[in-house]
Amino acid sequence: MSLDGGRAWYHPAMTGDGEKDADPLVGLKSTLDETVRFPSVYVFKFIVPAGELDVLMGHLGEMPTTERQSSGGKYVSVTSETVVISSDEVIDVYRRTSVVKGLMSL
Repeated sequence: MSLDGGRAWYHPAMTGDGEKDADPLVGLKSTLDETVRFPSVYVFKFIVPAGELDVLMGHLGEMPTTERQSSGGKYVSVTSETVVISSDEVIDVYRRTSVVKGLMSL
């Protein structure tokens, strides 16, 4: 978990105590609850194979996003900077998007 200019963002390797959790989102929730005052602007970052972009966007719903295609066109990076009211809302987004094939959550 990192705060960048008042914005929170998550990297999968950041799960609280450095231990590998069976479900890393449990560690993330704990870290968010300890370090972020909600509501807060949270930055979600994903890299997805270009062919799976529509699937990812469907799971993000109405969240505002910016997309950028890789130079080779095989991948798309997607960033969403949005206000969340609780750590549960953050976890929900990661759980919904986890079914996208080839997705990397940063």
